[in-house]
Amino acid sequence: MARDESGLSGIFTAAEKAAPTDSVRVVARNLTERFGAVDVSFLFLDLVGREMVRLTSVGEVDAGSRPDRTPLRGSVYEEVLNSQQIHFEPVGEDGQRLVAPVTNRGDTIGVLELTLPRFEQYMVEGVRETLHALAYIVVTDRRFTDLYHWGQRTIPMSLAAEIQHQLLPSASCCEAAQFTLAGALIPTEDIAGDTYDYALDRDILYVSITDIMGHDVKSALMANLLVGALRGARRVGHGLEEQARQAHRALVDHGDSNMATGQLMSIGLKEESAEFVNAGHPWPLRLRDGAVEEVHLEVDLPFGIDSSEPHRVQKIALRPHDRLLLFTDGMQERRAEAVDLRFLLQETAHMHPREVVRILTEEVILASRGEPADDATVLCMDWHGVGSDQD
Repeated sequence: MARDESGLSGIFTAAEKAAPTDSVRVVARNLTERFGAVDVSFLFLDLVGREMVRLTSVGEVDAGSRPDRTPLRGSVYEEVLNSQQIHFEPVGEDGQRLVAPVTNRGDTIGVLELTLPRFEQYMVEGVRETLHALAYIVVTDRRFTDLYHWGQRTIPMSLAAEIQHQLLPSASCCEAAQFTLAGALIPTEDIAGDTYDYALDRDILYVSITDIMGHDVKSALMANLLVGALRGARRVGHGLEEQARQAHRALVDHGDSNMATGQLMSIGLKEESAEFVNAGHPWPLRLRDGAVEEVHLEVDLPFGIDSSEPHRVQKIALRPHDRLLLFTDGMQERRAEAVDLRFLLQETAHMHPREVVRILTEEVILASRGEPADDATVLCMDWHGVGSDQD
């Protein structure tokens, strides 16, 4: 059989002409025409990372129906997301079932599942091309449709949770040559105002993790105020000191006596150091050469407590292969006190940061029997080094 030469252009052209909700159908049709693929499905993680939600290539998908969901733990989908490798499984005499990762800049968008009734090795490269195309298409389409938001909601969402969720970055993981960063948030039913955020400038990575005191809609609104102030300062080019000042003033001037702990971090991608502002927040953990230690930063007052003292910017040295863990106090609250973050950080040293945060948050959920008393948020960052050539 002749080698396929169609490439990505056909998929992107068809996707541009289709509705944002039809991405899976576009991909399925392309795979069917090129390789005779059948039973094509795209599956993505729900909000809490415990189930996979399936969008099939046939039939209508709408918010009035219930999506097909599959538990993640122990499944082939978990294996594929962890390994980022295609899973092959024989079907019939000459066919193969494939389950393949759909990933964009380290962010696990989901998996593509399909059956090739007649399998030849050259098809693998065509499937890999399709995976890259689907990742970009889904990332683009999410801006125009609520389909993926609807599918992810395997638990009820309160108004406060809705506000809080919209504050989070659109991708929970980001990779560059110098670093890999992943974050996760476990919301409680009684929302407690946790947020995390990051942005990659040309030469600087900015990261924040914050925890508003209080619960429900008020705390979610104050979190919105705080994150808005941080983003506003960051987006006009201000560094950590001014970001902290504007976030602090936002709560003092408009926060109705609310306060928030927070940790701001910036890393120059051409430097071997990180800058921090610590506003009454738990110390980060650092894994270096197999040992875990707290990073003992000077601790300033939380944002929102009226004071004439500015928040200090502090610098720490980074070494290649350092792993930093930032978290809110919900990761150590009473119901989750049995979770040993230091031990788990050592035990997961060989894993990708996105798997580390998934395991840590899952342990908190298990320790609290599915009912954590406080929001729990965690960020894990691997520093590869200035001269790294990692993909």
